[in-house]
Amino acid sequence: MAERVVAVLVRPAADLPAGLGLAMLNDVVDLVADTPQVDPALVVAAGAERLADSVAWPGTPKITVSSDPTLAEVLTAIATHADAAVAVVVPDVPDLPTLLLGKLFSALAGPPHRSIAVCPAAAGGLVAAAVPTSGLPDWLDASLRLDDDEALRTLRDAAPPGALTVGPGWRRVRREADLASLDPGLEGWEATRAWLQ
Repeated sequence: MAERVVAVLVRPAADLPAGLGLAMLNDVVDLVADTPQVDPALVVAAGAERLADSVAWPGTPKITVSSDPTLAEVLTAIATHADAAVAVVVPDVPDLPTLLLGKLFSALAGPPHRSIAVCPAAAGGLVAAAVPTSGLPDWLDASLRLDDDEALRTLRDAAPPGALTVGPGWRRVRREADLASLDPGLEGWEATRAWLQ
């Protein structure tokens, strides 16, 4: 069993062309596969199994969740595949620096011990979240989802002092207008670049 697992959430991109959604998902899967000291996985929303099969690297674990999973559901599902800590990352951040994923695990390692670490999205919602495999904090709202615009505020309002770490934020591409925020100077995201050309 892996010590740390980062899973990409696989689901159709509702407000984007299918080809663009697939390109970004490919880039995020590659990004996670290249992240040092973690094992990659896919957490697959029900109904997106064929999409997951099209991007999975050989041997990558595929963990099925409901079609509209909560953050708690996703993290609990991934936790059975790791010894120390797990994280989930959304599929629409093709140019995310792997350093930001590393910061989540560093925050959990403490000191002091944190029960959840998140990377917020610049325009609302979350990019990624990580927890130790010892269990989800009991204060985590069971209905919270990565796409909830007020996700960060909800977490901050509920977290006891010192229990939540908020890392640097990043941008998500949830609509075609968001493509303008991608930085051509950053390495990676080849599939998305190819789709845009």
